[in-house]
Amino acid sequence: MELLTVRGHPPHVRGATVLRSGAGAQFSVASARAFALHWPPVMSAKVKDRSDSLNRRTCYFSGRVQGVGFRYTVHNLAMPHNVKGYVRNLPDGRVELVMEGPDPEMDQLVDSIRQKMHCFIRQVDTLTEPARNAFTSFSIRH
Repeated sequence: MELLTVRGHPPHVRGATVLRSGAGAQFSVASARAFALHWPPVMSAKVKDRSDSLNRRTCYFSGRVQGVGFRYTVHNLAMPHNVKGYVRNLPDGRVELVMEGPDPEMDQLVDSIRQKMHCFIRQVDTLTEPARNAFTSFSIRH
């Protein structure tokens, strides 16, 4: 067996150390130690901290946020995050985002929305309160 270091994409295998067997490959104690030091590859860094308390956050986006696909973009951006709630248009021209989840996840989602839709957003007003566990998924409300 020989040690190989993977340095390409995708990110979850970048820098990972793997063993490969082949004709004439020798297994050594040094290889085993090096392998043990680098295993598991990156997975331990990706484990989410489950101790984060859940909060409820309501964000009001103003600007040119209706009629531009804003709700659908927010819905798609919310899918990989550990948040539940909804996004909807308001009669006054703003978009309301109500979500519950860990603060870091909600922060990441709002940052993603700001980056993706920056040219449509003029202002974001936010209200944070304790979670009510009112949602089972994330949806678009009409």
